This record gives sequence, structure tokens and C-alpha cells, in this order.
Amino acid sequence: MVKLNKIYTRTGDDGTTGLGSGERRLKSDLRVEAYGTIDEANACIGMARLHTGKDHPAIDVMLSRIQNDLFDLGADLAVPDEGKPLDYEPLRIVAAQTERVERDIDLLNKQLQPLKSFVLNGGTPAAAALHLARTVARRAERVMVALAQHPAEHVNREALKYINRVSDFLFVAARAVNDNGNADVLWVPGKNR
Repeated sequence: MVKLNKIYTRTGDDGTTGLGSGERRLKSDLRVEAYGTIDEANACIGMARLHTGKDHPAIDVMLSRIQNDLFDLGADLAVPDEGKPLDYEPLRIVAAQTERVERDIDLLNKQLQPLKSFVLNGGTPAAAALHLARTVARRAERVMVALAQHPAEHVNREALKYINRVSDFLFVAARAVNDNGNADVLWVPGKNR
């Protein structure tokens, strides 16, 4: 388990940070950018939960699970799989986590009317916050995909599936908290020409 006695160590003052494996990397490294963006998405979900806890308790529970999983995902990214045996089993995202998010999406999506246009980010405060979290999760996914393109780097395939599902979930949850889509703000192509 993690134990933090001291918050500042000064070891990052040179622009590097330690991965979970102990390896030092620049703070601008794509792997660090990937798990940093996952952390940012998690913070956005935390802000969204300020609006879901009381009015949407079932969605809030789903978001709570996702927040915990996003820490798992950060841990997965912070310990690169180099194909070598380790003294411990690193935490990895597994299919069961992705499947649970899919079940949550299906549950929420049953209540929604099919879309006839793209949805603008907004509506209720909860929906706007969930849309923001969704866009950050999509950015995290793009960074993870870019990282996976580097021959020397490995990204867990299930982790890529998981973050893709999370952004899908956040979209559906935003519609759900928008009165099951009735308060969605729809894009009207060319409306202001």
C-alpha cells in the first residue's frame, strides 16, 4: 500500500520524475503525460460528482468506481511492461473493469432517446462537468495511443479499451443527467450563418 509521509522530496527539481518501476523520466515524457492526463480526467470527474451526488446517486456510484479504476490505470501506465519478470505483480487494468463500464453504459443508455444531432457540451451543471471530463478522457486516450506507437514503449491493450469506454460512459452519463437527454443542447448545423 502507498504510504506518504513527506509530500516534497526535491527529487523532481531537475525536471524528472520516478516511474513506479523506479526509473527516472523527464516530466515531459509521453508516459508521464499519459498518466498525468488520466489524473486530470479523474479530477474533472471529482468536480462533476459535486453535481451528481445528491440528484443522481446511481450515476455517482458509477463515477466513484471509475475514479478508483483511473488510479489503477495510472498505476498501470506508471510501471511499464518491459517483458521482464518483476519481484511483484504490477497493477494492470483487466477486462472485467472494461466490461463493468460497458454494463453501466447499457443501463443508462436504455433510458435515452436516440440522437438526431450532435450534442453541444452543456445543459445542466452536472452534464457540463461530465462533458468536460469526457474531453479530458479522450485527450488521455490520444496520449496513450501516441505512447503505444513508440517501439520501445508498451501500453496494456485493455487499458486502451478501458479509457475509450470511460469517455463513452461520460457522454452517456452527461445525457442521463440532462433529464435523460431531454435537456440536451443539440448542434444545429449552420444555425448562425
